[in-house]
Amino acid sequence: MEARHPSLHIVLVTIGSAGDLFPFMRLALALREAGHRISFLGPVQHEPFVRAAGLPFHGLPADPKVLDHPDLWHPTRGFGVVWEATRPAMAAVPAFMAALASDENCTMLVHPLALPEAALCRATRPGLRIAAAFLAPSNLPTVHDPLMLGPWRVPRWVPHAVRRRLWRILASRFVDPIALPDVNAARGAAGLAPVHSLLDTIVSIPDLSIALFPDWFAVTQPDWPRPVVRSGFPLFDPAPDAALSNELQHFLGQGGRPLVFTPGTGNRQARSYFAHAIAASTLLGERAVFLTPHRDQLPSELPRHVLWQEYVPLRALLPRVAVLVHHGGIGTTAEALHAGTAQLVVPLAHDQFDNGARVEALGVGLALPATRLTTRKLVAGLAALLDDDGLRLRCRAVAGKFAGNAGVEGVVKALEELGVRGAARTRP
Repeated sequence: MEARHPSLHIVLVTIGSAGDLFPFMRLALALREAGHRISFLGPVQHEPFVRAAGLPFHGLPADPKVLDHPDLWHPTRGFGVVWEATRPAMAAVPAFMAALASDENCTMLVHPLALPEAALCRATRPGLRIAAAFLAPSNLPTVHDPLMLGPWRVPRWVPHAVRRRLWRILASRFVDPIALPDVNAARGAAGLAPVHSLLDTIVSIPDLSIALFPDWFAVTQPDWPRPVVRSGFPLFDPAPDAALSNELQHFLGQGGRPLVFTPGTGNRQARSYFAHAIAASTLLGERAVFLTPHRDQLPSELPRHVLWQEYVPLRALLPRVAVLVHHGGIGTTAEALHAGTAQLVVPLAHDQFDNGARVEALGVGLALPATRLTTRKLVAGLAALLDDDGLRLRCRAVAGKFAGNAGVEGVVKALEELGVRGAARTRP
């Protein structure tokens, strides 16, 4: 790919788990291939992934103890935990930008929760262009269907005016009291006026919004910020040629309908989840693979029909299993859709409820909120999927929608055009 604007410097900023990291890495590699200079800012624990891909990395502070916070996966209190945990990292972003040459043409591509800090950078760096990468549909507030407000599904008959009021009520209770004191303190120190709504502020900051999911997963809504660029899922595999271990291949080769259970790589509070998984797989008479880097969540002795694996590339594993039971993170959801694997989504918090509802709407899986998880309900959900004769065809049909480069070239072009406009604004 030839560089269109080789002078651009793209600064990527992300937070969170591997599901947040990998889409940014896919975009960073595409931008580098197009000839642009890349600076990659992310949680320090992700340095091995980023440097292995040959990308320059600037580590942001991260406290691993947040994974043990009892409210991290709470449906409504989880946002507050994530917000507080990411503030030290986000506070380092303006300092990084300030250290760059003042005449350098920079464009920021950031996670939505980094937008308040990106606005601070723009206040001291005229001409700075900001693009926001929205990884999941629920990151873009809307009043249009389908609509999930956290764990609550809004019926189609509810008027838009009522939906706007519901958004305001939720924000006033669970978002703004937590976020606005930090945001406005930083804005005041930078000489900026205070803001009164985090959600309204976030969608107003970027010069460009990028929806990193396809329109067949979520259509463009009339009230999304403009301009908006669409792409497919920018999937990234840190080890695309990795093979399954001999132990795992032997386990999967024993026949039956293998199940995979994972609560997400960042979930260290899944002991009950795995207990239900052991009981359900036993009652169904199926073998199960447990994916988690946190072995202490599992019993010291596992039944013979259960195999624990610290990490397995989903792209290599999923085509060989019957159902993936997971938390509903957008990265895991996208990999299962790509593999054509049936899903049982057990959402806990954040975007997971909305992702699970979309899996159901596509006809390729079911959703069972973690707060309602019991062995009986898990068995019923898995049995319904395993006994659905048309499920495999529907999964294959969705997998067939993945093609080409997932629209990444379009994102690169849009960022290049954005960067050129920024250069024009700063040119004497």
